[in-house]
Amino acid sequence: MALSYKARRRLALMILVLGLPGYIVVAVTVLSFFERPSIWVELAVYIGLGVLWTFPLKAVFKGIGQADPEARDDDRPE
Repeated sequence: MALSYKARRRLALMILVLGLPGYIVVAVTVLSFFERPSIWVELAVYIGLGVLWTFPLKAVFKGIGQADPEARDDDRPE
């Protein structure tokens, strides 16, 4: 079942406000269990994890910045 535009907008906002900070906390916590690697390895891991979360959520964020495609023409902002 496809999500409506408004549902995807709300879901995207919840992901950015709640999910992303939670993901960051989990990533830092898990990496703190291991012995600290060199700064370059640590930077590469954080950059990799920072990009990795976007792939499964690409469908949610696609087209969110555009106007609602289901809105009537007289309701759209100019």
